[in-house]
Amino acid sequence: MATATHLHTLVTQPSCALGVFIPGGVHEPDVQRRQLDHLAQAGADLFEIGLPCANPVLDGRLIRSAYQRALAKGIVLDRTARAVAHAASLRPTVVMTYWDPVRRHGPERLARLLAYAGAAGIMVVDLPREEALRWHHAAHHAGLSTPHLVPRTTADTDLRAAVEGASGWLYAPASSGVTGFRGPLDLAALEAFTERLRAASALPVVSGVGISSPDLAARVAPLVDAVVIGTPIVRALLPDPGPAAAVTAAFAQALKPRIGTAHDA
Repeated sequence: MATATHLHTLVTQPSCALGVFIPGGVHEPDVQRRQLDHLAQAGADLFEIGLPCANPVLDGRLIRSAYQRALAKGIVLDRTARAVAHAASLRPTVVMTYWDPVRRHGPERLARLLAYAGAAGIMVVDLPREEALRWHHAAHHAGLSTPHLVPRTTADTDLRAAVEGASGWLYAPASSGVTGFRGPLDLAALEAFTERLRAASALPVVSGVGISSPDLAARVAPLVDAVVIGTPIVRALLPDPGPAAAVTAAFAQALKPRIGTAHDA
């Protein structure tokens, strides 16, 4: 079972790791297990499992649609925990969620459940400042890392507060838009922001959102310690689970030339 220690080891290596996001509970458990097996074999270094949410404000149309499909099937938390358990048997695994599911299920209960399933950490992307202390205590008591997503618009004066309590990594969105953005990336702005994050914290920096092609992944890789690919994988998974492995392999191959040149943590 991959732990928070394994996750830390992975994202502090010289090479840029490839993270793959999939929403939990969209497909039946046996199908989802096969999906995860294929994605791991295709080159995923870590998994990010999304806990479906009714109002995922940072996600675009495709991931919203996937979450709605999962919610319509019911027993979302149980199905997501099963996906986490299998993912964690293959690769270090972090759960991505919003505060609303955490609030509804209870921070302490959710942290214990997902830690027991094998998660190495949980990233609450819209964690309210007033709930941060309770959440960090619940997660750390369960042995979970607490990665923070830090918007690029965060002012220097607010940066230390934004990273306070974070563990595992800091998430620097490559785009200021929602997931699924397919336009050009301002790599100079992303580089400047990752430098600001590294000045504020010793934690590894991970990026995602808008890394829509293997070429963009290769260009982002030298700036960060891992890239996480979401929408391109979900787009391939929804109609037919098969092609997602080929998409993963293409991104993994794009990162290989960058081994040894990525920014050290």
